[in-house]
Amino acid sequence: MKKVFIKTFGCAQNVADSERIKAYYWEKGFVEVDNWREADEVVINTCIVRESAENRAYGLINQIQNLKLKTQNKRIVVTGCAVGAYGKKDIKGVNEWVKIDKFLVWEPIRQNKKAALISISTGCNNMCSYCIVPKARGKEISKPMDEVLSEVDKAILNGFNEIVLIGQNVNSYGSDFGNESMVHMGKKRIKSMFPQLLENVAKRKLNKISFVSSNPWDFSDELIDVIAKYKNIDRLLHLPFQSGNDEILKKMNRSYTKKEYLDLVTKIRSQISDVRFSTDIIIGFPGETDEMFADTVDVCKKVGFEIAYINKYSPRISTVSAKIYENDIPMKIKKERWVILDNLVNKKII
Repeated sequence: MKKVFIKTFGCAQNVADSERIKAYYWEKGFVEVDNWREADEVVINTCIVRESAENRAYGLINQIQNLKLKTQNKRIVVTGCAVGAYGKKDIKGVNEWVKIDKFLVWEPIRQNKKAALISISTGCNNMCSYCIVPKARGKEISKPMDEVLSEVDKAILNGFNEIVLIGQNVNSYGSDFGNESMVHMGKKRIKSMFPQLLENVAKRKLNKISFVSSNPWDFSDELIDVIAKYKNIDRLLHLPFQSGNDEILKKMNRSYTKKEYLDLVTKIRSQISDVRFSTDIIIGFPGETDEMFADTVDVCKKVGFEIAYINKYSPRISTVSAKIYENDIPMKIKKERWVILDNLVNKKII
């Protein structure tokens, strides 16, 4: 019996995709192993959102290639965001570059036996200047609601009592279905169907429903009302703000200001008293001065995040920021700022 090792880098979306990759290989008669050295075929599901994740994927390829020079019996398959963004690359030792779409038609074999990951959309339309996701994943495409709810019901029948709804921007779900508009943060947006989907899921017999990742400019009053109404919706909300400085936010093409973000947090707290927040932050974005970084520190102090995923800026090929801004913040300063925020938010050292 052939053996496959599947290595997943990156976000919850990649983890969910790997559950379908596993089903594909299961159907082909493979068994999954935990050590790539024991495998006949190694599948690497890549992430390229951050340079470090991309480098780890290529490092693993090099490790396996060094062994192949001695044994010549391992097949390497690369899929995920690297293939979506770059296509086939000339990397020695890789036997096949496969777009993730090949695997998504398979029913997932779920890895987490407690919470079922349910993908509700793929791709992203937001075009943040630093982000390669639109290139890697394409335009945002929402799954039909009946398909999502059917997958939720199937997970419940299989014994799951927790659901995680995932997408690059879950709370813009369904904006590609129609053209009804709304105004949020002073800007006109196509109305999302995510509040309706979330309510339909929350009505089911589930202990907890979570969702990642969401953006402030799609966090509507209707969505806040739904979360407040249903106690089985997780009170830990992931709400990335990336930077607390308005000039940096504008350069990032993030459609809000520091004040608008803090006002949104205040509004959510006024309706959901037990809410907690986690977030994403980018430090060392081109042009970020000490004073600009201080704005980010100020947001962290005002919100009191439960956890922050802090990333040092690295330019990604083909993104707007890589093309027009110099990566001018020394790594030494990025590391210092990272420690400051990690101590403040994650370690609670003030």
